Amino acid sequence: MELNNEVLLDIHRRMVRIRTFETEAGKLAEAGKIPGALHLYVGQEAVASGIMAHLSNEDWITSTHRGHGHLIAKGGEFGRMFAELFGRATGYCKGKGGSMHISNMDLGMLGANGIVGAGPPIAVGAAFSIKYRKTKNVAVTFFGDGASNEGSFHEAANMAALYKLPLLFVCENNGYGEYTAQANHQAIVDVADRAAGYGMPGVVVDGMDAVAVYEAADAAIARATAGDGPSLLECKTYRFFDHVGVRGMGLTYRTDEELAEWQKRDPIHIFEARLAELGVVSKEEAVKIHEDVLTEVQAGIEFAESSPLPDPATLLEDVYA
Repeated sequence: MELNNEVLLDIHRRMVRIRTFETEAGKLAEAGKIPGALHLYVGQEAVASGIMAHLSNEDWITSTHRGHGHLIAKGGEFGRMFAELFGRATGYCKGKGGSMHISNMDLGMLGANGIVGAGPPIAVGAAFSIKYRKTKNVAVTFFGDGASNEGSFHEAANMAALYKLPLLFVCENNGYGEYTAQANHQAIVDVADRAAGYGMPGVVVDGMDAVAVYEAADAAIARATAGDGPSLLECKTYRFFDHVGVRGMGLTYRTDEELAEWQKRDPIHIFEARLAELGVVSKEEAVKIHEDVLTEVQAGIEFAESSPLPDPATLLEDVYA
């Protein structure tokens, strides 16, 4: 399919917004300004951006512990997301969700989740509601290769296929379940092979290529909204930072050479080269886009740092719907 310039620019901006936010968040975590664990999305931007470019706020998503990338890609505000990471009252969850449990109903973000594999069953519920209400929306659940081993994923896949729900399963296969290489926790090479057991299409796509992701998502979403049921889209990707934070816990589980090879396929560099070749965005214009987004991110950080901490008296508010 041929993408018009508006779509290409939209995907590019989403990727740059994720990369800039996550890079600056990593610096803040290293400086001790963000408490708790921080799971960064750097390297995987093509996946969220290629898929979110199809979605509106009326389409639902569930996310993982690596969730700020998804929220930013879906149109989240830098200031409110940073405020959440800082534990401030102006955050998306009023400082109570932190990094791993970000959610916002206005964006259609049902929540990130620190429990591996917890998102798919929630997305099944959202997809069921879409079918019940007979709207032309879709639900998307993001999860990793490790989560595809969980019973919650298989139960969700079975039910979604059985009821032909408008749901897209997106496996962001970055090659590692925390610190365990895929080959050491699965006998299969492609998670997409598991789709056949539930009678749904399973598609493997280059998760470092935003256009490839966009095109694969287009076909899967068209199938879902036509009433033909779910699809499993496996995006082969890679995280450039460690499982947690920038340098993680100092565990040796992947080589510098492996990281360097994947960094040669940086999704943003690949995409910007394509945009330059097509005459959509020059190298100089791309630099300006990065600079403008960085200015927005820095303003978001200032907003978060100047925001108040939550009042302890509100501790039990918003706990139940």
